[in-house]
Amino acid sequence: MSEARQRATAIAATERALAAEFAATRDLSEGLAAHLSDADATMQSMEDASPAKWHLAHTTWFWETFLLRDHALGYELYDADWPFLFNSYYEAEGARIDRFSRGLLSRPTLDQILAWRAHVNAAMDALIDVSEHEPLIRLGIAHEQQHQELLLTDIKHALFQNPAGPAMFENAQRPSAEAAQLGWHTHPGGIASIGHNGTGFAFDCEGPNHRALLEPFALADRLVTNGEWQEFIDDGGYADAAHWLADGWAWVQAEGIAAPLYWRDSDAGAQHFTHTGWQSRDPHAPVTHISYFEADAYAAWAGYRLPTEFEWEAIAWGQRGGDAPAHDPDGGNQLDAAAPPMPRGGTDLFGDCWTFTRSAYLPYPRFQPAEGAVGEYNGKFMSGQFVLKGASCATVRGHSRPSYRNFFYPHQRWQFTGLRLAKDI
Repeated sequence: MSEARQRATAIAATERALAAEFAATRDLSEGLAAHLSDADATMQSMEDASPAKWHLAHTTWFWETFLLRDHALGYELYDADWPFLFNSYYEAEGARIDRFSRGLLSRPTLDQILAWRAHVNAAMDALIDVSEHEPLIRLGIAHEQQHQELLLTDIKHALFQNPAGPAMFENAQRPSAEAAQLGWHTHPGGIASIGHNGTGFAFDCEGPNHRALLEPFALADRLVTNGEWQEFIDDGGYADAAHWLADGWAWVQAEGIAAPLYWRDSDAGAQHFTHTGWQSRDPHAPVTHISYFEADAYAAWAGYRLPTEFEWEAIAWGQRGGDAPAHDPDGGNQLDAAAPPMPRGGTDLFGDCWTFTRSAYLPYPRFQPAEGAVGEYNGKFMSGQFVLKGASCATVRGHSRPSYRNFFYPHQRWQFTGLRLAKDI
């Protein structure tokens, strides 16, 4: 086979794979929505969260705005009013509704949003096989996958507001294996290579690759469990200011925080709210839905500390994130084949809970945001937030990579956030 023929064959294979990934991603978003009524999909329980219907619409707006509007010959907006409704935070794309008004959008209906999605999917056929659009298409796929995780965590918070504890999934949770004795990954320190190394897709904030100097340290080989967190509570952890950062202690006092989000003690025993409704709290499962403030306080109480993002990443490069648990089924699009998102425990660094680090979410050396509106994707949020690593049980498996940087404000805990301890050696 000639070199030109080989190159053409490789390009065609890439285009087919990209088209399949695009279709699978779009299908999975709608598979999640299939578990919800129109009323479910319209709820917005707090400003941090968005309605499921809005996630389905915003991801469609992304394709229409950044691909179809500018690159599809003759394409016209499906509805000229909808960019105002479904833009998120892109200042370059103009005015938009207030974030906490998203739950007031009873119209367009869920069915109308799904019809828009089908229209955009069909229009994208003309762009999938144009190689110059591949980087932006891969960004759009990764963007929608992020919103699938947000849809799962946002609807969990919304359903939690219902005293009846309705379930999104009928699958019963499986008990976790008994947590092993805490062990440690040790690292001798030295110069570590940090950030995306240029192989495969990455968000802009994952690079540039650079060097970081590490002191000798150890990272726990598993996450802190529910049972261990209960010991912190029983020892008065939430009532002792000595364990807490000043801002964290003020937050505990102001908000009346006494346990992780979704925990309750009832006549049925220790429980937590899940995507399958109220369930018995498994003492061996990783604790989740904790804030940075809580994670830091527990670490201080236990005599350890939070890892830096560079320490976590230095250990993670030896692990295979692609095998991590995830809410999307391995090798298919049928959501019914996957269990509801639920941390299980184990010794992997990926796939149970996002791990808090004590690293501020800041740009890496030589970081430059992309030109245009897509440059607003990550860079403008590099202020006042902390980095989380490791992916969660609600994360699409392709996002389980060492360089991935999630980020939240220190009080936020509606995501699947947990704790992996670190110590100096």
